[in-house]
Amino acid sequence: MKSQITSAISDFFLEYETPRQVLVKNRRVGVVCRLIQLGVLVYIIGWVFIYEKGYQSTDTAVSSIFTKMKGVGYTNVNGTERVWDVADYVFPPQGDSSFVVMTNYIITEGQSMGKCPELKGSHNCSSDADCEGGGYKREMTGVCVNSTKTCEVLTWCPVEDDHHIPKPALLTSAENYTLFIKNFITFPLFEVTRSNLVEGIDSAYISKCLYHPDDAPLCPIFKLGDIVKLSGFNFDLIAQMGGGIGIVVDWTCNFDLNVKHCKPTYKFHGLYGNPDEKDNAKASVGYNFRYAKYYVEDKIKKRTLLKVFGIRIDIIVQSLARKFDIIPTLTAIGSGVGIFGVATVVCDLMLLYLLPKREFYKDMKFKYAETYVQDPETEPGSMETELSK
Repeated sequence: MKSQITSAISDFFLEYETPRQVLVKNRRVGVVCRLIQLGVLVYIIGWVFIYEKGYQSTDTAVSSIFTKMKGVGYTNVNGTERVWDVADYVFPPQGDSSFVVMTNYIITEGQSMGKCPELKGSHNCSSDADCEGGGYKREMTGVCVNSTKTCEVLTWCPVEDDHHIPKPALLTSAENYTLFIKNFITFPLFEVTRSNLVEGIDSAYISKCLYHPDDAPLCPIFKLGDIVKLSGFNFDLIAQMGGGIGIVVDWTCNFDLNVKHCKPTYKFHGLYGNPDEKDNAKASVGYNFRYAKYYVEDKIKKRTLLKVFGIRIDIIVQSLARKFDIIPTLTAIGSGVGIFGVATVVCDLMLLYLLPKREFYKDMKFKYAETYVQDPETEPGSMETELSK
């Protein structure tokens, strides 16, 4: 017994086992096997390594965006001239990655809290009974004003009239405004920090450059009219009704190359708005909001109400950096070697179950072994033959 255990241990440590291989000369099986192996090889090299960069590790960036608008607008409404600067037409004014540039507006000046009649057509009445309180979007006083035949309401007076949107837009000069984008990103895994003010983009260059997708693709200064055009919108229409545009700053970097090759690209997408006349029939066209400026006059609190129509700009940073890493490389190679086994499985199925000589191939593939079986009715050590796969 001891010698058997010693022999088994010796065999385990001192012997090497390898699968038995059978060489089958069959044209159809051979062609199928090589085609499958070729397909697997193309998948590993073409898809995993070249397209998906399976030999590299990846990381996304932590980013920060700073923006600044420049430009002056001019309007002349009913003989009232006004100049609009950045503090007037950008909301909010802090330089966020998401902001609105006003291009059109409806202004209601000198509003104060009090009682006044509703606009004609908004809530008509013939008697006080038609103006019971709590029945409308404004708090009604229960009085029907005879001069207008509308209900009296408690609100900011005079009531805003927003039924007629100025056409063309009052601030069409916004087409010449410029937007400056400053973007900083960090790839924590690779400990790389970059800015869209890359090598060669200095103060002298910025002072005279203007973004162009072909001539100046790295210039961080964008003309608002160009942004609208590149997003696929019509400036006159979107300026009148408002809309939304997305600017994507794309950082796709390969750090196997010099870090100086890591540069941003800019893409422009029209998100919502009024790109064509047919959209006028749709509900909730464009983009607008209300903004009030409060002041005190003769000890009475008043406000100037603006219904702002504008272009909402959302700046989105999209990033993906890659660099060679031995671990994903070995993982990709190992998975590829495993997939090569598909060819063996398919060819074995053809040999053992589909071809006319499948019984012959079974005999060649499997070795039948003789085992010794001890039978108490026979002499010790006698042998019976049992065939087993």
